[in-house]
Amino acid sequence: MTQSQVQVDSVSHAEATPEAPQPYRELGLKDDEYARIREILGRRPTDAELAMYSVMWSEHCSYKSSKVHLSYFGETTTEEMRSAMLAGIGENAGVVSIGDDWAVTFKVESHNHPSYVEPYQGAATGVGGIVRDIMAMGARPIAVGDPLRFGPLDADDTARVLPGIVAGVGGYGNCLGLPNVAGEVVFDPSYAGNPLVNALCVGALKTEDLHLAFASGTGNKIILFGATTGLDGIGGVSVLASETFDSSSGGTGRKKLPSVQVGDPFTEKVLIECCLELFAAGLVVGIQDLGGAGLSCATSELASAGDGGMSVDLDAVPLRATGMTAAEILSSESQERMCAVVKPEHVEAFMAVCAKWDVLASVIGEVTDGDRLVITSGGQTVVDVPPRTVAHEGPVYRRPVARDDERQDALNADVPDRLPRPEVPSELRAEVLRMAASPNLASRAWVTDQYDRYVRGNTVAAHGADAGVVQVDEETGRGISVATDCNARFVALDPYAGAQLALAEAYRNVATSGAVPLAVTDCLNFGSPEDPHVMWQFQQAIRGIADGCAVLGTPVTGGNVSFYNQTGSTAILPTPVVGVLGVIDDVRGAVRSGFAGADGDAVILLGSTASEFGGSEWAHEVHGHLGGLPPAVDLEHERRLAGLLAAAAADGELTGSHDLSDGGLAQGLVEAALAGGRGARIDVAVVHDEAFTALFSESAGRVLVTAAADAADGLLVRAAEAGVPAVRIGETGGSALDFGDAAGVLELDELRTAWEATLPARFGPVSV
Repeated sequence: MTQSQVQVDSVSHAEATPEAPQPYRELGLKDDEYARIREILGRRPTDAELAMYSVMWSEHCSYKSSKVHLSYFGETTTEEMRSAMLAGIGENAGVVSIGDDWAVTFKVESHNHPSYVEPYQGAATGVGGIVRDIMAMGARPIAVGDPLRFGPLDADDTARVLPGIVAGVGGYGNCLGLPNVAGEVVFDPSYAGNPLVNALCVGALKTEDLHLAFASGTGNKIILFGATTGLDGIGGVSVLASETFDSSSGGTGRKKLPSVQVGDPFTEKVLIECCLELFAAGLVVGIQDLGGAGLSCATSELASAGDGGMSVDLDAVPLRATGMTAAEILSSESQERMCAVVKPEHVEAFMAVCAKWDVLASVIGEVTDGDRLVITSGGQTVVDVPPRTVAHEGPVYRRPVARDDERQDALNADVPDRLPRPEVPSELRAEVLRMAASPNLASRAWVTDQYDRYVRGNTVAAHGADAGVVQVDEETGRGISVATDCNARFVALDPYAGAQLALAEAYRNVATSGAVPLAVTDCLNFGSPEDPHVMWQFQQAIRGIADGCAVLGTPVTGGNVSFYNQTGSTAILPTPVVGVLGVIDDVRGAVRSGFAGADGDAVILLGSTASEFGGSEWAHEVHGHLGGLPPAVDLEHERRLAGLLAAAAADGELTGSHDLSDGGLAQGLVEAALAGGRGARIDVAVVHDEAFTALFSESAGRVLVTAAADAADGLLVRAAEAGVPAVRIGETGGSALDFGDAAGVLELDELRTAWEATLPARFGPVSV
């Protein structure tokens, strides 16, 4: 039987065949969900409708297990926190005003599972997708970032996925001409078989250029523009890539293409410029990128957010594969596509702009005065649904939430106090060197050298600094600072406090650059929501972030939830990655990272040091240990500290600044010295009366700063007035870190050799 002879599953056919079997379970729908769809429609769904509901009601698109918890962000966001927010949760990306009529939009999302299946394309299309979210807000993308997590450095699968993922992130971002300025690379056994690829993008726009995604205005046209639609990236479910759902009805059994999308950054680069010109010319009413769920998402969300209905003709969709069914066209996640709502009188001009940029564009439908989304194919109606039921009224689950007391109590009781510690100076010296070369603390240059960090010429600070700093306005020098962070071991020990520690570290990293932290995005990576303990971790992490943001005055503007990150029944460590964005009035005054001043500068430690080793890098690296409680978090202190750093930076009092986190003071000093190319003489005794604690504790709320010798006393006075503990611990100079009697001397050449060798020894020379 030929394709033309195959029975199209139209709405009328569905009405006439109410008992026809449908593979809803294979598409991830539960029995009650399928029954609800039938109840909504008053009949069985067509194949195309079933495809739409299945992808839009998936965990990834509908947030059905997380909605009840995510609402807490709204409950804790005050009007004061909203004052600078122009768009928030529920939009393609959050948007905040940064002054002088400028706004910034930013968001972080996951592309974890595709990156495990096909590392290069999975990571590349993760970058492409988040960039299009930023484009959809009317902004020009100005920078990207990549929080990454892998299994152990020496694991076979790490050698398989890491090079491809890094190449994919770099390859796509470099081709787009976007600097990669922020991110992380973390190794832990829990990510073996389930790497985390989170992608961040930041965009800039004038406040009057903000665009939101909705379809309004009866008669307005729906235009699909960008790349053609193919069979790649169809939901990962084989039945969607067969000629019909039921192969016995005449399907040819075409081979399914990979479920991972295939990206083309050159098409996206042109699409960026095309979109910006369309926005500037005022030719767009609303716009939506086509990412997860493809046309199913774009059409249903645009219609749901508008004030009418929508009609779409799939015959008008440009295809790159022959014989695609309506279900396949609607489910395809082919990349580099956008959907716009355009007034009829602007269609010709819209098409002219697309033609100028050689961007394919087709009118595929229009806004109607009804309340239905109607889609036709081959002259027959294959979809006739209330759009809100697809896009915004999916299932809402109240999954069981229960702390596994036996497991969690045992974890917290296994304190690190029993672990053998180095004591004599020679042992402490060796430990500093060992930690500097450890997988999670060693130089990331093997990764970051594959990224273009300075393209476009507006990058002030990138990888190697605590936060990425990018100029937004060339005339005034106004810019932004952005950082992402999460110590998942802390979250495992205490999800509430651990999530706040992730927030605090990203907030602090932005502050070290001299910026004022302004807003938050997050990417919440967890195991199965069907595990009550995982849901307890998730609930607590959300509450920790939300409550923390309320203290800091930084609203959560958007983000992403990624569940089912586990291998078999073993979940990853709970990993709520937090991104913080700050504003800096003039990037020329941004504080450089490390010992960036001159010899003889005073080295000052801001914050207090206690014996806190639960979840620390030292316990993990040296003993493979995870237990106890994470460091205490004091968000009021973090707010005072950030205010102090911003004020001191504005007055030019700081010659360098570096956050202390993983690895403690010892690692902070190593990184600061290597970044500035100068050593320092350090008095460990003024930090803590035990040298080991002084060097390796990971107490939160600490920053290492340098100031000219004649400005040091003034900075200490300013810190005292701000209520921030501060102590002068040494001065810069020489070619070594000299810890005196506590841990001896470490030449910078020796430290650099150890610090830089780890990743190249595992993966070979950098491939660019």
